[in-house]
Amino acid sequence: MDIVQFITDVDAFVWGPPMIVLLLGSHLFLTFRTGFIQRKLPQAIRMSWKQDGDGHGDISNFGALSTALAATIGTGSIVGVATAVLSGGPGAVFWMWLTGIFGIATKYAEVFAAVKYRVRDHAGGMLGGAMYVWERAFVKKDGSIPWWAKLGAGAFAIFAIIATLGTGAAVQSAAMTGIITSNFPGTSTLVVSLIIAILIAIVVFGGVKTISSVCEKLVPIMAVLYAGGCLIILAINAPVLGETIQLIFECAFTAKAAFGGAVGSGIMVALQFGCARGLFSNESGLGSAPIVAAAAKTKNPSEQALIAMTGTFWSTVVICALTGIVLVSTMITHPDIQAAIMENPSIYTGTELASAVFADIPYVGTPVLVIGMLSFAYSTALGWSYYGDRCAAYLFGKRAIKPYRVIYVLMAFLGALGVGDIVWTISDIGNALMAVPNIIVVLLISGLIARETKHYVYDGNIDEKDETPIPTVESK
Repeated sequence: MDIVQFITDVDAFVWGPPMIVLLLGSHLFLTFRTGFIQRKLPQAIRMSWKQDGDGHGDISNFGALSTALAATIGTGSIVGVATAVLSGGPGAVFWMWLTGIFGIATKYAEVFAAVKYRVRDHAGGMLGGAMYVWERAFVKKDGSIPWWAKLGAGAFAIFAIIATLGTGAAVQSAAMTGIITSNFPGTSTLVVSLIIAILIAIVVFGGVKTISSVCEKLVPIMAVLYAGGCLIILAINAPVLGETIQLIFECAFTAKAAFGGAVGSGIMVALQFGCARGLFSNESGLGSAPIVAAAAKTKNPSEQALIAMTGTFWSTVVICALTGIVLVSTMITHPDIQAAIMENPSIYTGTELASAVFADIPYVGTPVLVIGMLSFAYSTALGWSYYGDRCAAYLFGKRAIKPYRVIYVLMAFLGALGVGDIVWTISDIGNALMAVPNIIVVLLISGLIARETKHYVYDGNIDEKDETPIPTVESK
């Protein structure tokens, strides 16, 4: 069997109806379980800018949010959206956006769980994530951990390491190389790859404090510049914005023929690719962001969970929506792109479509794409390195941290030398496999999350300090 076709079939299976039901079902369930926590978004945004020095943790609230945003506002916010439009049609943009809206509750719940059950290492550093939630939430009175809890913890950590090496290292560095070499012909791919690997290594080997420090400065600047560029493009495309929105909604709910590989394929394909790319963008339910959120200085689990859930809002509800509308509106104003896709749906990859669309915008299009892609990809590579770092330490102890970082930088170098869209497919599979054990454990403890959310958020105790002792784990 053709290996590429096999991987594509696996991706289609893991992102089929069962995964969509699990994700959207969890988003909806946790929305109601948390009392529609999305309504607290304005408060959460205000809190995210506050530096809280009174809680336990290694980095600031904003540092944790910035690191998580660095990982989520990545190439998926540009190339991922373009791929969704190619594969699922314009309707996929709507499902991405809706996944973000309801995914806010899932992000809140998974971060709450990670902070609630975080632990310390012997150096005093914070450790957290789905693996520790599985272990601590179901520990028996005699201190033993059920085999099924160990299985859930181990499965999440293994899948996360695999996903980080693809999603974080190879895919992001490949995107950086592609955007540089395509806009600066004649540039040596080897030289570019070496520079990318060095720039990633400099920060990654500094650990979470260095990563969060860089991300605190980089993320706000890159997000504002990219969003501003998109708004300029939308102003240029203003005459067709009404038609754009109408097309997105029509293709989300009907089999209306439109440009893209999913011409006439119906709601399910748009929903499938919209949900898949939505999760790839905001990571709600994936279990990645809670790993760094657990290191934040926070007084109680709800405080950091509220701050963390703003990441889903910014990455998908704002950035991905802007990208999707830019792509669809520009394709409407440039029928030549539509005609090329209709004639040969495989003519563009996600990267090529994004480049073609932005290049058709005079003056600002290409600079917005180049700056956005480079900064998004680099920041994502930094954020995802920490996720795999923590999972490697969980599985093999602190002795595994340096080897993991070396492998991560090596994967970034190899990815920069050249990988195709198949890496996106592998990353999609890894994301799905991560999400399953993470979502299951969050659903299992959703009752506790609901009770404590009522106390901290709805009863007005958000500034109350949780004095529950944080245990120290044994070194491996």
